[in-house]
Amino acid sequence: MSRGVLQPSQQKLAEKLTILNDRGVGMLTRIYNIKKACGDPKAKPSYLVDKNLESAVKFIVRKFPAVETRNNNQQLTQLQKEKSEILKNLALYYFTFVDVMEFKDHVCELLNTIDVCQVFFDITVNFDLTRNYLDLVVTYTTLMMLLSRIEERKAIIGLYNYAHEMTHGASDREYPRLGQMIVDYENPLKKMMEEFVPHGKSLSDALISLQMVYPRRNLSADQWRNAQLLSLISAPSTMLNPAQSDTMPCEYLSLDTMEKWIVFGFILCHGALNSDPAALSLWKLALQSSTCLCLFRDEVFHIHKAAEDLFVNIRGYNKRVNDIRECKESALSHAGSTHRERRKFLRSALKELATVLADQPGLLGPKALFVFMALSFARDEIIWLLRHADNIQKKSTDDFIDKHIAELIFYMEELRAHVRKYGPVMQRYYVQYLSGFDAVVLNELVQNLSVCPEDESIIMSSFVNTMTSLSVKQVEDGEVFDFRGMRLDWFRLQAYTSVSKASLGIADHRELGKMMNTIIFHTKMVDSLVEMLVETSDLSIFCFYSRAFEKMFQQCLELPSQSRYSICFPLLCTHFMSCTHELCPEERHHIGDRSLSLCNMFLDEMAKQARNLITDICTEQCTLSDQLLPKHCAKTISQAVNKKSKKQTGKKGEPEREKPGVESMRKNRLLVTNLDKLHTALSELCFSINYVPNMVVWEHTFTPREYLTSHLEIRFTKSIVGMTMYNQATQEIAKPSELLTSVRAYMTVLQSIENYVQIDITRVFNNVLLQQTQHLDSHGEPTITSLYTNWYLETLLRQVSNGHIAYFPAMKAFVNLPTENELTFNAEEYSDISEMRSLSELLGPYGMKFLSESLMWHISSQVAELKKLVVENMEVLTQMRTSFDKPDHMAALFKRLTSVDSVLKRMTIIGVILSFRSLAQEALRDVSVTTELTSPPPPELAVWVGRFRYNISPEEEYKIACLLMVFVAVSLPTLASNVMSQYSPAIEGHCNNIHCLAKAVNQIAAALFTIHKGSIEDRLKEFLALASSSLLKIGQETDKTTTRNRESVYLLLDMIVQESPFLTMDLLESCFPYVLLRNAYHAVYKQSVSASA
Repeated sequence: MSRGVLQPSQQKLAEKLTILNDRGVGMLTRIYNIKKACGDPKAKPSYLVDKNLESAVKFIVRKFPAVETRNNNQQLTQLQKEKSEILKNLALYYFTFVDVMEFKDHVCELLNTIDVCQVFFDITVNFDLTRNYLDLVVTYTTLMMLLSRIEERKAIIGLYNYAHEMTHGASDREYPRLGQMIVDYENPLKKMMEEFVPHGKSLSDALISLQMVYPRRNLSADQWRNAQLLSLISAPSTMLNPAQSDTMPCEYLSLDTMEKWIVFGFILCHGALNSDPAALSLWKLALQSSTCLCLFRDEVFHIHKAAEDLFVNIRGYNKRVNDIRECKESALSHAGSTHRERRKFLRSALKELATVLADQPGLLGPKALFVFMALSFARDEIIWLLRHADNIQKKSTDDFIDKHIAELIFYMEELRAHVRKYGPVMQRYYVQYLSGFDAVVLNELVQNLSVCPEDESIIMSSFVNTMTSLSVKQVEDGEVFDFRGMRLDWFRLQAYTSVSKASLGIADHRELGKMMNTIIFHTKMVDSLVEMLVETSDLSIFCFYSRAFEKMFQQCLELPSQSRYSICFPLLCTHFMSCTHELCPEERHHIGDRSLSLCNMFLDEMAKQARNLITDICTEQCTLSDQLLPKHCAKTISQAVNKKSKKQTGKKGEPEREKPGVESMRKNRLLVTNLDKLHTALSELCFSINYVPNMVVWEHTFTPREYLTSHLEIRFTKSIVGMTMYNQATQEIAKPSELLTSVRAYMTVLQSIENYVQIDITRVFNNVLLQQTQHLDSHGEPTITSLYTNWYLETLLRQVSNGHIAYFPAMKAFVNLPTENELTFNAEEYSDISEMRSLSELLGPYGMKFLSESLMWHISSQVAELKKLVVENMEVLTQMRTSFDKPDHMAALFKRLTSVDSVLKRMTIIGVILSFRSLAQEALRDVSVTTELTSPPPPELAVWVGRFRYNISPEEEYKIACLLMVFVAVSLPTLASNVMSQYSPAIEGHCNNIHCLAKAVNQIAAALFTIHKGSIEDRLKEFLALASSSLLKIGQETDKTTTRNRESVYLLLDMIVQESPFLTMDLLESCFPYVLLRNAYHAVYKQSVSASA
């Protein structure tokens, strides 16, 4: 259509502006990604760093945009080889540049159309049209500036085109225009200043309309405070009145956006600065507010330097250049503190707003505007700080470090959560508002219009009908509302009524524009709450400031008063996907992965911090608990005794020892202990962890509490093992009772965590403590079960075997014996009843089972060795078995036996192990409440002993078992000559542990003859007969050395019978006269009395 007959109503300005703005953002995203890829050595196209192509690339860039391929240039030889790969791999880059060129063409065409139509722009009247126009100008400007920042753009375009020419014999059809555009826009702003001369009137009109909006938004914190901005409770009488404004959409319009419009707009139409004081006023105010503007994401534009460089070469612009310099000084001096005070005000204002709305969510209806204003104001200040902190232009950095930024972000997230949660409340309110008030007022306005063309009348009637048909029942029924069509119709209507010579000019009917802007806001409160939240509070820009983001998070955790707000950082990760665009789908995975990794890192660090605090509290509590251990009361008892006997010990005036519990006595409330500080810090951090049950980041659900649970499990596991204080070099280990006390103190602290966070601590206990009953935990690390099992077997029982420790049946404990080399531990403190019960509680049934199995393995290995000794002496033992009634023959045979002492020693070891096992089982029964464990232990010894078999017949195995009993029986008399075999009535045993033979003989016999299905009773009777016969023989000996402890050894027979369920005293009487036993007891008791005297 020729320009002479151009009809404004048919230009579809609204549709073109909508589409081009969206496409512009998509193109910005693609160009930004190309710039970042070219700036990263790892992501840069390989052809730009290939040494073989280096000379070709330099040649192409030097000649750009000219193409010279017909001179058989040697520099292009390598290019010929790789042309197909270059075409394939650089196509995406090349055609993105082509798309930018096409976008530029469409924008220029639309801007020309708008100039021809003489469109009226006023942000307070035709908001959507003006905003989209200014957005398009800024997007276009930003895109061309970002394009000029890609240093490799000539190399990429040139390489692709040369490869295309070598392949197809001609340049790409878009190349001539594209190459020229790249050259023209080397200095994009300078080129665009020339380009925008025809558009100056439209652009300056649109910008000057901001004079009613921008200065009102760009106020100081004191002015906000005096106006009681955003306060719901400053005027209680008007609390329920709807928040109203003639410029509703302008109230939450981003300050950052307006500053970009003003700065870039007046650079492009700089003539207005000389002719219009309002324009100059806006320009100066914007220049004083910031030192840099956001181009796109983390790409910034340093305002003053760029503006000065552009204006300094324009004749007559000295005053403008001086203005810029003055504004720069002002910005450097005052902008930082101004924005700092704003953030300080907004923290308190948003806190008040969030608190009131949490208590009275119904106020979200009438005061919705306040919520979105608050979000927009806060978002602007956060983005300003983020941008300027990363581009500081002054020495002092205090104004750009805000340790309380987390608090502001947290209150933003709280407001966002209120809007999402109480969306239906807002819908009910605004559905009634639209149908009961807005529809009526709009209908009146339409009726009172002097002129209303048919098309405009139809559109406005449809608005009234749409609103009138709304009802609360639709909200209650969960109906999905969609007013996008209505909003687009209003946008179209703005375009129709804003062109020159329109039948219904919106410039003459401002009330209609302002009313419709209010109605559009109300419709968004019904169907576009999520989109409104993105528009006013999206902070996805943090995705591109990862280092600053992480630094803010660390500062937040380090400051105890701010740690309660730390949850806002993982919540911000949910924003990241909103910065993606459908024109650049390839970056979705990259941004998604970054959001996941950051969210995971933040939650993990929060859980670690909480875990460390809990660990410190546990350490303190364990120390306090340790003070209550019985061992610490000895000094107190000693002091009391000495005081009673009036004995003076130590120096005079020795300070009295503080008793446990002193730490709880406070002289005043101002005294704060370390434990108080830890609890305060923990409660603050736990508030954050407990703030949301879960959050969704890029279709992944994160549960903050699970992070804490996981860390507590790991730390509790390490702490339990650590508290055993096991030292492999010195073989030192904590007493079970002391470890149990510490574990209980630890568990008490962990139990209290449920007061702060809704986590199942019982699950933590079950997972950790059950793992500790196994040999290894889930990470393959040793547990307390393996440590204590190893210690009791390799340290305590080994020292028993070495004769340094004895088992005292009377005390039911192992006790150290006086030796030259004193042991590093007191056996009684690890094996008495209370310690064994503590061990049973710690290890539990499964752990004690593992301990028992380890003991059984040692017994079975001893039995295997005993069988070898029997095999060595089989012939002699076979004869002795049938010759026990021939004393002389027995004596001769006995002399032929070898390894007699070894047999007795191994049997004693077995007896000691069985005695220890008996103590362990008894302790377990004492602490257990399950019926399974109160029943007698299963005959597992037989199973373990049966595992060690030779490749011989069962009959031969049975014979070896019988001869083993014979071997033990005939060896007993040799014990009488041992000095250590003396029986002590006080301990009800022998110092060399031979009293343990009673348990060994009975249980080994039961095990062996259970395996071989022999008669246990018959074999024990045979053993008793042989043993009695052998012991009676030493009664006739006269050698005092041989019979030194004869009476003590006699008592073994009584012990064996007492221990056995198969042997009786009557049977013993038939083999061994009871009078000898009675005399033996009398002798040992008499000897004991004389020894003690």
